[in-house]
Amino acid sequence: MNKSELIDHIAKQADLSKAAAGRSLDAMIGAIRTTLKKGGSVTLVGFGTFSVGKRAARTGRNPRTGATIKIKAAKLPKFRPGKGLKDALN
Repeated sequence: MNKSELIDHIAKQADLSKAAAGRSLDAMIGAIRTTLKKGGSVTLVGFGTFSVGKRAARTGRNPRTGATIKIKAAKLPKFRPGKGLKDALN
């Protein structure tokens, strides 16, 4: 399912226009992005939790040359599924 298919589904299920469903989806994604940028987490009970993980700086190798390179520390988005989502899949 891509974004336009998701918008169609939301519009049908919530009895909204496609434009309103698209704006609501964009607002939700924006709210999650803003919260994660601030270092917070977003919990949707029954669905899951979006949070920020940290990856430490490390050394690696360039596969072409074999030279050692430094890889910077990074923040990564993480998703931990909730019980309701896990139960729906099994």
